[in-house]
Amino acid sequence: MNSITRILLIFMALGCAGETCAQLVFAPAAWDFGTIEESGGRVSHTFTGVNRGAEPVVVLDVVTSCGCTVPEFSRRPVLPGDSTRVTVTYDPMNRPGVFSKSLGVYSSERKKIATLTVSGTVVPREKTIGEQYPFEAGSGLRLDGTLCAFTYIYQGGQKQMAVGYANTSGRPVRLELRPRISSGLLTADYPRSVAPGERGEINLRYTLPAGKPHYGTIRDALEVWVDGRRSDVSLTAHAIGADDPAAMTSKNAPQVKLSDMIVKFGPVKHSAPAVRKSFVLSNEGRGVLIVRAVEHSGRFGVGLTAGRKIAPGGSCRVELVLDPSVQEYGLLTDHLLLVTNDPVRPMRRVRLTAIIED
Repeated sequence: MNSITRILLIFMALGCAGETCAQLVFAPAAWDFGTIEESGGRVSHTFTGVNRGAEPVVVLDVVTSCGCTVPEFSRRPVLPGDSTRVTVTYDPMNRPGVFSKSLGVYSSERKKIATLTVSGTVVPREKTIGEQYPFEAGSGLRLDGTLCAFTYIYQGGQKQMAVGYANTSGRPVRLELRPRISSGLLTADYPRSVAPGERGEINLRYTLPAGKPHYGTIRDALEVWVDGRRSDVSLTAHAIGADDPAAMTSKNAPQVKLSDMIVKFGPVKHSAPAVRKSFVLSNEGRGVLIVRAVEHSGRFGVGLTAGRKIAPGGSCRVELVLDPSVQEYGLLTDHLLLVTNDPVRPMRRVRLTAIIED
């Protein structure tokens, strides 16, 4: 090692690099609140920092990534040998469990000179019935949710999700679920009469018959009727029908690649003729890629249909057509949903945008 290299290494070791040469030293820089009650309110700890350097230090800011942790500090200059305090307050409300929060201390030179950490364990409080079941369906019947997102459902398979209910009234209530949007693939299991104080679950189950493949979006909406009256809340279930990845090995698995995830038509005059754009759909896998479903709102024309096959290593150009004369003025946004037999990511979504001008 030559002399120049040695000198450079010495300067790098002595130079200021992040927190390694911080003038303001907090000891300790971490505090464990231990076990605290969620219902016990906010807790605070004050860190003391000492200026170990030869120049004054000004704390410009103390930054945290969570609104549950609030710092208080002074921006007065801290002279060499003097100290300053940073008080950190943590709010445990609605945050049960173990936590660890870091705060960055920045100097007036906008350099991070220290990191403070608070941690602990929050013992959850007992929630009210309204918090456990926040959706009021009427006559004292409450639900803990209104949406069941099943994600993927495979051909010949079945999935089930539940919505909790509680009767907070002092009398029985009658419950009925009436389909408003029906796929014909959803069944609901629930009691027709709910006793006073009773808690239970409404079980929703999707079944895809093996002999009748169903690909793409599956959506159902159920009106909630209580004591013969339609509630203000309804239950919604949705899923994506796809091929079972377990039925395909890596040797014959296709793999989708899209050249663009966003296709921008840009500004288009309302009186202009149809505008065309495109993107490329490629198969980078080892098996034949099959397009199972193509879904869009119809505001854009799409030159791709279900059943299209792409050989391994092959591709196809998907043409998109926009007729601005039938669109409203302003920003136009749509999505093109593609479902294929790619076992890793069966569903892909392409965003389509345009600005229709006068």
